[in-house]
Amino acid sequence: MAPMSLKDRLRADLTTAMKARDELRSSTLRMVLSAVTNAEVAGKSAKVLTDDEVVAVLTTEAKKRREAAVAFAEGGRAESAEKERAEAAVIADYLPEQLTEAEVADIVAAAIESTGAAAEGMKAMGKVMGVVTPQVKGRADGGAVAAEIRRQLGA
Repeated sequence: MAPMSLKDRLRADLTTAMKARDELRSSTLRMVLSAVTNAEVAGKSAKVLTDDEVVAVLTTEAKKRREAAVAFAEGGRAESAEKERAEAAVIADYLPEQLTEAEVADIVAAAIESTGAAAEGMKAMGKVMGVVTPQVKGRADGGAVAAEIRRQLGA
């Protein structure tokens, strides 16, 4: 039997959460599955997303939750911020394990060394980003990666 796709796992976990009357998990999984379906029907032709594409949708949804939590917290709405953080935690269960800052720094350092970008400084940002992005896709926030590249290139 073929291994279960990530989308199938999300659907199965939604059913389990509904049976367990876990409101937070079931509403979050419904929202994520809706985002996946929207991604599938977007564009010229409808298609089934691969697991990697589903991970990209999940990453985007998790980032939205983190940003909303910060905005709610800054606006003095602690209860709403907490709900967003809880939803982000549910989504995180389905994402690949996130890289630590040290691991990102090591990957960036190796990319700078392999591309010879150290001599070019900030002009090489795009070149380094092109090497690093496939290695950290879905496992690190793009903004944090870009900040680390800038830091190491001496901006």
